[in-house]
Amino acid sequence: MNITIRQETERDYKLSEYIIEKAFENAEYSDRKEQFLVERLRKSNAFVPELSLVAEFDGEIVGHIMLTKLLIKNIDKEHESLALAPVSVLPQHQNKSIGSKLIIESIKIARELSFKSVIVLGHDKYYPRFGFKPADLWGIKAPFDVPKESFMALELESDSLTNVSGVVVYPKEFF
Repeated sequence: MNITIRQETERDYKLSEYIIEKAFENAEYSDRKEQFLVERLRKSNAFVPELSLVAEFDGEIVGHIMLTKLLIKNIDKEHESLALAPVSVLPQHQNKSIGSKLIIESIKIARELSFKSVIVLGHDKYYPRFGFKPADLWGIKAPFDVPKESFMALELESDSLTNVSGVVVYPKEFF
């Protein structure tokens, strides 16, 4: 299977949004509007173009991932982090490790760009394989009510979340 991961370009936007829509069409926990979130995030200060990636299978785009800036804020400090949301693969190409390849490559690029951590709200059986752990291990909390095992963080550098705690502040585009 020939899968290439590359940075998304403006030419890819409409196709990426279609892929996101199809990927979440039958998802249990979805408002079916993730494609509009991505569209809003691309126009925001949270957008990091290098962290908006597509997966090509035999030259055809079949997957997309986006990591955007967020803050972890407490009374004294705020720390920049990244939100992994969403990761999408066309239904007919799911379960072929395409999503995994997108996640691994986005984490690699985030490290190269000197980001320190990534936050994800996702399946607690899936994301730990990439190193994600419950965010509450560091005293990091979601800004809304979610199962604590589904709200996770990943250190991109050893101990980069030591002494980081607080509530995650997502960009306004998430709401």
